[in-house]
Amino acid sequence: MTALTFPFFQAEVMGYSQLYDDPKKYGYAYLVFSAVWFLVFTDYLVYWIHRGLHHPLLYKHLHKPHHKWLIPTPFASHAFHFADGFAQSFPYHLFILIFPIQRALFLCLFVAVNFWSIFIHDSDMITGHAFENIINGPAHHTLHHLYFTCNYGQYFTWADKANGSYRQPEKHLDPLLEVLEIEKKKKAALGKEQ
Repeated sequence: MTALTFPFFQAEVMGYSQLYDDPKKYGYAYLVFSAVWFLVFTDYLVYWIHRGLHHPLLYKHLHKPHHKWLIPTPFASHAFHFADGFAQSFPYHLFILIFPIQRALFLCLFVAVNFWSIFIHDSDMITGHAFENIINGPAHHTLHHLYFTCNYGQYFTWADKANGSYRQPEKHLDPLLEVLEIEKKKKAALGKEQ
């Protein structure tokens, strides 16, 4: 993956990116806008790349290693084929070639993306919160790992909703409920044996 991303880092170092140092260069309103635009732009591109990786011709060879975890774990957030990782990182590299963004802000957002990836892979099925219809959280991504055909977005649910791939998280879909039921049956069976 390093070999694939190296040209982007080289271009940045050689001054071909739109990164800038002084936060005042475009003003603080643009600084805030660029953070929001970064999330919207990269989310939409990641949505289509991620959805494309689920095409049968690509899935088997590139994205299936990531889906070995039907119930996602934080480890799964970074366990993928190198070409899959590059493809899904491409929007972040492309962004700085097209749009001005303050360097420290970009680095903070880039780190935050990695933490977000870990967060949405923790398989927590907390549902019913105020932002559930807007933010693509762990419950959404757990459903993605269970059903494969829904909730491709990274941060938001709007691209899934607009393209017919949204699935609403519901408490009864929590895979932990099935595990707890199996444990309950095992305990009951052990009780009968004694």
